[in-house]
Amino acid sequence: MSTQTIDSLKDAVRDIPDFPKPGILFKDITPILADGGLFRAAIDLFHGSIKNAGIEKIVCIDARGFLFGSAVAYRLGIGMVPVRKRGKLPYRTRTLAYALEYGEAEVEMHVDAIRPGERVALIDDLLATGGTSGAAAGLIQAAGGIVHGAYFLIELGFLDGRKQLPGIEVISYLRY
Repeated sequence: MSTQTIDSLKDAVRDIPDFPKPGILFKDITPILADGGLFRAAIDLFHGSIKNAGIEKIVCIDARGFLFGSAVAYRLGIGMVPVRKRGKLPYRTRTLAYALEYGEAEVEMHVDAIRPGERVALIDDLLATGGTSGAAAGLIQAAGGIVHGAYFLIELGFLDGRKQLPGIEVISYLRY
C-alpha cells in the first residue's frame, strides 16, 4: 500500500479530546468508515497482509473490529468469529478476564468457534494497552487455535500494547 494511502487514512482519523473521559484523546475512525474509498483502502491493508497466510478464521473484537474483520473474512471466503464483552453471546462460551486501568473486564467467545489447530488472524481497529487483544488471543489459544497474527488499523505505540501479545506478530498500519 502506498505512503499516500496511509497518509490519507491517517489524515481522516479525527481526534476527539476528553472522550470518553477527561485526559483521553480518542482516535475516531468514523470518517474512514463514511468514505467508501478510504474504507476499501483500510480493508485492502488487512487483506493484503493475510491473503496468502493460510488463515482459516478471522477473530474480531467487539465492536469496531467487527467492521474490518467481517469485511476481510468475506473477501477471503472464510468464517468470522466475534469476541464480545461477557454476557453478549447466546451459546456456551469460554471467558477470560483481563486488567483495565481501574478494575477488570471479561471477554468471551463461543466454545465451538475455533477448532484445535485452526490458523486464525485477530483483527481490531485499535491497539492501545493491549488488554482486550491479549484476552482475545488467550481465548483463541485456549480453544487450540493458532494465532497467526494480530492486525490493527491504529496502534497507540506509547501505550505499549504489544507486550500483551507475546510471541504473536503484531501488524498495525497507522501508528501514533
